[in-house]
Amino acid sequence: MASIPLLRLSLHRQTPLKPLHQPYSATPFTVQLPNFPHPLKPTLQISPRPLRPRSRPSITMSYSAVPATERLISAAAYCLPFFNGLQYGRFLLMQYPALGLVLEPILPILSLYRSIPYASFVAFFALYLGVVRNPSFSRFVRFNSMQAVVLDVLLVVPLLVNRIFNPGRAGVGFRLMVMGHNAIFLFVVACFLYSLGFCILGRTPYLPFVADAAGRQL
Repeated sequence: MASIPLLRLSLHRQTPLKPLHQPYSATPFTVQLPNFPHPLKPTLQISPRPLRPRSRPSITMSYSAVPATERLISAAAYCLPFFNGLQYGRFLLMQYPALGLVLEPILPILSLYRSIPYASFVAFFALYLGVVRNPSFSRFVRFNSMQAVVLDVLLVVPLLVNRIFNPGRAGVGFRLMVMGHNAIFLFVVACFLYSLGFCILGRTPYLPFVADAAGRQL
């Protein structure tokens, strides 16, 4: 009886055991794509353009030099207020006689100017009507002539104040008058030298308290 189960066991050992799951075998397969009748072609072609340097705006500077005749007329126009303003320097010249040596070169011209009757009035109207109001002259000449005219008009104001108040020959009023005359004389000389130098160089001088009034009259 014991031999029967042993026999069954031997029979089971002889028969090979089948695996529960069979191994997966990868079978090759092919995917067939659809055949297009015509290949795809791009409809827009963009060709790169070569970069060109940007053209810079050309800057041209033009300088027109002032003619010598216009410089001469403009410089001569400032002689009118200068000659009329020398009378304010009598106190300063008396105090410092050495300053009179500076004026010696222009004494012949000054004596000729004062020898002509009503020379200041004639020169004033000739400068204003003949140059300032004459459109044939350039703005450079007209502006400088107008500055000279305005400065000459301003020099009349201290004389009117002197005649109205009459400070006399001594006292505080006389000292104030001397100080005022000296200041006006120095101012006139400074304006004359400044304007003369700028006119010779062909540049426009701008006098304080005078340039604005002269510009509005043109």
